[in-house]
Amino acid sequence: MTATVVPGRTVAELAAAVGVPPDTVRYYERTGLLPPPRRTSAGYRSYDDGAVDRMRFIQGAQRLGLRLADIRALLEIRDTGTCPCEPAGDLLRRRLGEVDAEIARLAALRTEMAAMAEALPAADCPPPSPGTWCPPTRGGEPT
Repeated sequence: MTATVVPGRTVAELAAAVGVPPDTVRYYERTGLLPPPRRTSAGYRSYDDGAVDRMRFIQGAQRLGLRLADIRALLEIRDTGTCPCEPAGDLLRRRLGEVDAEIARLAALRTEMAAMAEALPAADCPPPSPGTWCPPTRGGEPT
């Protein structure tokens, strides 16, 4: 019996080529981000160079903060041969709004933390009351 040679990369080789764990490759295949590859006569997955390109596309989209469902939708459009630029633009504009909101939230948090740090008493303060950061103020509640 002659074994059929299927040129391509194994899961581990594909994973190494793009810098992810092999389980990530398997997960992407299970969830439909990667199409099922050809199999060798021994049943091993054999990925072509298109899988490397697809993995890099997925990684780039993830770096931009796109969700896997959004990436899957873009890949489905791309697989038809249609340019996914318009839907990608919509997704990126939505993501920009989310990033801007997070930046605003973090700026407010930073302001609050800086004010808290400035309000802390000097190094010679007495031990704090239980459940608080600072000792009771004159006649008032602990802070």
